[in-house]
Amino acid sequence: MRSKDEVYMDIEDWRQKIDSIDLQIVALINERAAAAQEIGKLKNATSLPVYEPNRERMVFDRVRAANKGPLPDIELQHIYERIIDVMRALQRNELASSKPAPAAPGAHEEKTGQQT
Repeated sequence: MRSKDEVYMDIEDWRQKIDSIDLQIVALINERAAAAQEIGKLKNATSLPVYEPNRERMVFDRVRAANKGPLPDIELQHIYERIIDVMRALQRNELASSKPAPAAPGAHEEKTGQQT
């Protein structure tokens, strides 16, 4: 049920709400990533594999059980599959966070007026 304030929100109000939620999601994903890094260190020290399908299945089951919508369970699982893929790469130290992100296609052309 929506609150009285939400009933009177216009599109800009909703976008501001989404922007605020996005900042919370970023903070939580980074908190999760820090925990995954620590787990990766422990796995490395104890020679445990990074990929643990049973653990991942448990995460998916728990997330689906907690889901109250409106996002369908399968879509939420797809999001979590990607999150876990990234966390697994982080545990393997495959992410190069110190490298700048690649430029978008045509970005150089827009800045300089020249094609690369």
